[in-house]
Amino acid sequence: MSKSGTSDIAHRLEQLTELSLQLGTRHDTTVLLEKILRTARTMANADGGTLYRTSADRRSLAFSISLNDTLKMYQGGVAGAAIEMPDIPLFDAAGSANMTAVAACAFHTRRSVNIGDVYRDDVFNFLGMRRFDETFGYRSRSILTVPMQDHEGEVIGVLQLINARDAATGAPCAFSHTDQRLIEALASQGAIALTNQQLIARLEDLFEGFVKLINIGIDEKSPHTGRHCEAVPELTMMLADAAHRAGTGPLADFRMSDADRRQLWIAGLLHDCGKITTPVHVVEKATKLQTIFDRIHLVDTRLEVVRREAEIRSLKEKLRHAAEPARHAAIDRALAAELAGIDDDRAFLRQANIGSEGMSGDDQRRVGEIAARRRFIGPDGNERPLLDEEEIANLCVRAGTLNPQEREIINNHISVTIRMLESLPWPAHLRRVPEYAGGHHERMDGQGYPRGLRGDQMPLQARMMAIADIFEALTAPDRPYKKGKMLSESLRILGGFRERNHIDPDLFDIFIREKVYLEYARRFMDPAQIDEVDERQIPGYVP
Repeated sequence: MSKSGTSDIAHRLEQLTELSLQLGTRHDTTVLLEKILRTARTMANADGGTLYRTSADRRSLAFSISLNDTLKMYQGGVAGAAIEMPDIPLFDAAGSANMTAVAACAFHTRRSVNIGDVYRDDVFNFLGMRRFDETFGYRSRSILTVPMQDHEGEVIGVLQLINARDAATGAPCAFSHTDQRLIEALASQGAIALTNQQLIARLEDLFEGFVKLINIGIDEKSPHTGRHCEAVPELTMMLADAAHRAGTGPLADFRMSDADRRQLWIAGLLHDCGKITTPVHVVEKATKLQTIFDRIHLVDTRLEVVRREAEIRSLKEKLRHAAEPARHAAIDRALAAELAGIDDDRAFLRQANIGSEGMSGDDQRRVGEIAARRRFIGPDGNERPLLDEEEIANLCVRAGTLNPQEREIINNHISVTIRMLESLPWPAHLRRVPEYAGGHHERMDGQGYPRGLRGDQMPLQARMMAIADIFEALTAPDRPYKKGKMLSESLRILGGFRERNHIDPDLFDIFIREKVYLEYARRFMDPAQIDEVDERQIPGYVP
């Protein structure tokens, strides 16, 4: 072999090596396919080329990208024109393998087809190619068709080159055996890279499906929490995008790549995965006395017993004074007053049982007084206080429905979330998912949970999720213990969190200034909740 021939092979091997290195770093399938075809054309000095992908049902070959220098044709790929050529069927109407089309033959035989002049070939049907030549005034001569087989021998596509050109004269010529062997090596490497990419994509789809599976499980336990698990990542990404766009201010340098966005999205989807272990009766506790049922009905029953006892005492009193009808009216008045007092206590306790009602100190004291003053006769004939200590404690919960023990159970979900996420072997591009998801209940002042981290110890992404978590909870219309708040009230409450140094002030400023709240409201809130917002009235915000 001459020095020039040796140098040419060395150069082409260098191109093949360079492509091999690039194949491992490309993550966009379209870009990868175009790179494979362009490198193949350069290595074989071909005028044109086409890359076919095997269809999902493996019944046809679909054009993915087609190039031709002479015709200045560029279809498909990253930025080419729309592909107008029909797919190549791999089987005929009877189900037999299509062996007349050269690309289909290469697919079925798993062997390359190298033809010096298609017009002199009598094996394959090149009628379509002849029509192409007539239409565009072109002359197809040599053709090299190579199946793209992955590491398991599966054909995932076909690479086809048209019209090799003599390196010295540029005249059309046949593809050499060396051309064929090099393109076969390239096609094999390309197929393996594509297969690996598809495998990674399938694994990522499987993982995201697993995430959704967890959220379905949470949703089955509590549809309210399930909606929360869907809305919080959406709002988190809205805030992250707004921060990414910031050109001035403390977050002017914050930027997110596509990989950063995916990592934050996954963290948002999983931020409450620990709730799958939280008891349903705690998650769904709609009233203060609710366990597996609302015990306010037991209190109603006891008060009904108290009423009956009062009526029986009144009747007995009348019997003792049967000879004094004049006293009956006084007895009836006393009974009416006592029953009115019982009904008033019943109405008060029912109101106190509603989780959305805040309990003042006076109200809490009244619960204790009613418990001490009202007594009833139980089924065993013994007198008992109207409320036991546990019921008193629940009714005296200052806000919401959860007592301290239940609040601790709810709060424990984040510790479970962290343990669950930290137990997974995260790949490098998702390694911060536990940190992001596990920090959304921390506070800037270090008084959050479970780790008591300060703002400077928390990643910005966790601080984004904290704002999204709070705002979604304020506006959610489907909580069992409260109605969704109006938009303006929710922003005032969120501003209170900002003033008490619970949430990140810079992110809060972007949340308001860039109207992230309004974008979220229009997409996820009940229109009846969206009222007029005067941003000047939002605590902690300077327009």
